Amino acid sequence: MKLNTMDHRIINIHLELDRPDLENLPAASLPDGYRFVFYQPGDETHWIAIERAAGEFDSDEKGWAKWNHYFAPYVDELPHRMVFIENAEGRKIATASAHFDVRGIDDRSVGYLHWVAVHPDEQGRGLSRPLVYHVLMLLKGMGHTYTKILTQTCSWVAVRLYLSFGFRPEKQNAAEAYEGWRIVRTLNNAPALSDYPPLPFDDCLVK
Repeated sequence: MKLNTMDHRIINIHLELDRPDLENLPAASLPDGYRFVFYQPGDETHWIAIERAAGEFDSDEKGWAKWNHYFAPYVDELPHRMVFIENAEGRKIATASAHFDVRGIDDRSVGYLHWVAVHPDEQGRGLSRPLVYHVLMLLKGMGHTYTKILTQTCSWVAVRLYLSFGFRPEKQNAAEAYEGWRIVRTLNNAPALSDYPPLPFDDCLVK
């Protein structure tokens, strides 16, 4: 069975990762022909198009709902928080944000790597690692140390990337989402998750 990078056949469990500092990050550069650009007014439609294509939601209406919740109240800050990757044709094909917790659980001292996505047409070209590195460096430049990522089991490929940057299961979530972390261990066999026994593959799938 072939699994996708955002695979909704996987049981969906909320996951949180954290990193207590932003030192000694593994550097990564964009391949030739790509460049980073910051958000500009009107890029809402590009953000929705990328995230929808990557499988984060299945309609523009849901995309606008996510945008209005996470970003619209803070739009004045996005020109230094939200990043896109443009290809050689000037098309925005990936995005991530140096954000904060809009839920009100954590204060703004906690930096969030938020809504990381690469358009499927451009996946497999070495863009995710430099995108994550670039945004983490933005967070570091803003003075953040403690940093979090919110994700889910169906984004298991992205979780493997985050683990390679030194992120680990957040303590409370590690307990609350123990079965979720076992699912991720089953799918990506990351050494950092060696404390989580893998499950039978079929137990990872929506019945």
